Amino acid sequence: MCYNFLSFPEKAYHSNQIRKIMNRFTEKKALWLSAAFLLMFSWLATETFGQPVYSKPSPPSKPFLQDIQVKSDNPSTAAPVASSTPLVKKTAKVSPSTAYPALGDVEIPGYTGILVETLDGKPVIESYSDYAFNPASNVKVATAYAVLKTFGPEYRFPTNVWTDGSVDQATNTLYGNLYVSGRDPIFNYEHAVAIANELNRFGIRTISGDIIVTDNFAMNFNGSAARSASTLASTMDAAKRSAAATKSWLEYLTNSGRYNQAQGIASVSITGGTYVQPMPSNVRLLFTHESAPLKEIVKVTMCYSNNFLAEKLGDMVGGPYAVARVVQLNAGLAPNEFILQTSSGLGINRVTPKAQMKLLRTFRSELARYKMTFADVMPVAGIDKGTLENRFDTDFATGSVVGKTGTLGNTDAGVSSLTGEINTKNGKLLFVIFNQRGSVPRFRSFQNSYVSLIQGQFGGPAQMNYNAVALNVRMAKSRITYPDSRARLD
Repeated sequence: MCYNFLSFPEKAYHSNQIRKIMNRFTEKKALWLSAAFLLMFSWLATETFGQPVYSKPSPPSKPFLQDIQVKSDNPSTAAPVASSTPLVKKTAKVSPSTAYPALGDVEIPGYTGILVETLDGKPVIESYSDYAFNPASNVKVATAYAVLKTFGPEYRFPTNVWTDGSVDQATNTLYGNLYVSGRDPIFNYEHAVAIANELNRFGIRTISGDIIVTDNFAMNFNGSAARSASTLASTMDAAKRSAAATKSWLEYLTNSGRYNQAQGIASVSITGGTYVQPMPSNVRLLFTHESAPLKEIVKVTMCYSNNFLAEKLGDMVGGPYAVARVVQLNAGLAPNEFILQTSSGLGINRVTPKAQMKLLRTFRSELARYKMTFADVMPVAGIDKGTLENRFDTDFATGSVVGKTGTLGNTDAGVSSLTGEINTKNGKLLFVIFNQRGSVPRFRSFQNSYVSLIQGQFGGPAQMNYNAVALNVRMAKSRITYPDSRARLD
């Protein structure tokens, strides 16, 4: 049962009140909806006609330069600013520390560290020398120093030739296996033919057995011991020898001065296969093929900036970490200003210009112990084949710069470096130029212009005393030694 306690006038009154409340609610609701619509339209307009909804955040005003920074109170170590125009132009953006205004009043492209000093340590120009950059292939300077410091410039890589069989002189056949062990990184076609030639002198023209190499054997810059063993076997056999191998052998005879000493065609045929395995205990040493001296291998490595050779040389002292430690300890460097991940300069490495300068000085002193200079282990610009062959090669500048280049096209957004020694009419200078984050050709143009400008402040370029020897002639200094008297056939 429903009870109604309101009279008709009261019901009418309350109905009017409810209608008023509902009307006010509807009006307010319309206002809120209108306001919300206007806000949404404004937001969409901004996002649509201003910048994309999913736009990338704006980059920081000073992009990330390197993983490692060596702190200094020197005001010249402020974060470098990228240049907007190439080559050398006057600008107020860069104010390096220098006593030569012509050197300081230039625009330096990319993120760059520069340090130039006289031989007695007086600064010529210094810009961001406490910051760590990627030195690229200038890491090879460290590798070269470490390996020469450890083994000496006259060290030779041995490649030993062994057998577990005997020779039948009537048939010129070795019945048994031939074993080859060694880690010579420069072992190539001509050296394989040289081994065949020496086996012929032993009265061996056929091997009734296998060719077996150890796992560190490499040939023709190939890191696979198995493939190197196969190439060795085919190169030793004249019937299977490639035209490239024959050419290398003939050039080797010419470059070594032994062309008239060759008797017939060096050849050894192998009936078995090629394998990689450890050396057994029942073998005897026939002879040893020794590479050219280490100083010559280093010279070729630096001239052509060969990454394979650099990594192999670094492995001799324990790899990139060991290379860095040798440099740190002998040059007096803090670990955080000289960090290496590779022995060749590939990838991410971090070195400050000051650390590189200390390395150059330490390396220079080490070479002086053997009456050697940078020209004995680095390319001389405009003279030696390789990375500096077409740089500083004008009539006046040829032979005035010796150093090491470095190039990385993509790593760290583009890297180019050049360090070494400059010869001028008023004396020699040591220099370090690390360019990063920019165009490699532009960096090289800057380096060429800037080094020439430096030379101009010291009376102009002067050719250093350097007797050039062709790199092929340097590599032809290999030899054969024997286990009894160690007599040498040079």
